[in-house]
Amino acid sequence: MKKIIIFPGSFDPFTKGHEYIVLKSIKFFDKIIICINSNINKKRYFSAEKMIFCINNIFYKNKKIKIIKYNILTFLLTKKYNTNYIVRGIRNVKDFEYEKNIFFINNYLNNTIETVFFITPPEYSYINSTVIREIHKYGLCINSFLPYNL
Repeated sequence: MKKIIIFPGSFDPFTKGHEYIVLKSIKFFDKIIICINSNINKKRYFSAEKMIFCINNIFYKNKKIKIIKYNILTFLLTKKYNTNYIVRGIRNVKDFEYEKNIFFINNYLNNTIETVFFITPPEYSYINSTVIREIHKYGLCINSFLPYNL
């Protein structure tokens, strides 16, 4: 039986830190599904379709990686893809506190879900999608933070 892990997030945009988490995950799992939240109540800066295109361009040769769009609760997503594994990246203590609470909620909703946490290396720990969007909004180049060019 294949071990599948999902990587849910807004990925607005998908950064080098996110890429690190994907590459780390495929060392331990047979398949990783990058799940881009397309919640209509959340305003995106870069469209989910644009991020799917960019991420596909990074990983198009790797058959272990799939990219989808979703708008359901994460624990339901695990059921849909027949997995009990979620991966999340942690850059700092603030991320840990946030992710810990999400872990407890997911575990409450389905106690078979396991969340795997990977700590991003120092060279990516300062990369924050919110800050990157702000830099881009003012017309500056953000490509050094991304594993692709915009």
